[in-house]
Amino acid sequence: MATKADFSEDEWKTMQKGMTGAGMLVSVSDRDFTDSFGEASALAKYLAGQRESGASDLIQELAQAKGTGFGLTNSPQEVETETLDALRSSVATLGAKAPDEVGAYRELVLGIAAFVAEAKGGVADAEAATIAKLEEALAGS
Repeated sequence: MATKADFSEDEWKTMQKGMTGAGMLVSVSDRDFTDSFGEASALAKYLAGQRESGASDLIQELAQAKGTGFGLTNSPQEVETETLDALRSSVATLGAKAPDEVGAYRELVLGIAAFVAEAKGGVADAEAATIAKLEEALAGS
């Protein structure tokens, strides 16, 4: 079973950035300042649950992420580009080093995205479109 020790520091940061970036990307896709706080809280709550009962040791370790890898100055386009790139890279890394973890990582990322989208009254059209982009990036090529 794979653990953090099986990955370089850059690979690990990329997997965490893709994971947390998915939540951020959903949040910025349907911008409402008042929703941002609830969505950030939803992201933290989802990760807390995964630290306790994630699908594998690797998922539980990934869920220990602190921060998102993005700051207040990142534009929505930067969040999208960097998140989708991180997800593609993460799937490739996992496919090479821990192929049995690819499905669990995809489920984690899409779980975060759905949980954040639902946080403030249901999934908006823009959020659904963003989740579709995440699914595409996670499908690999």
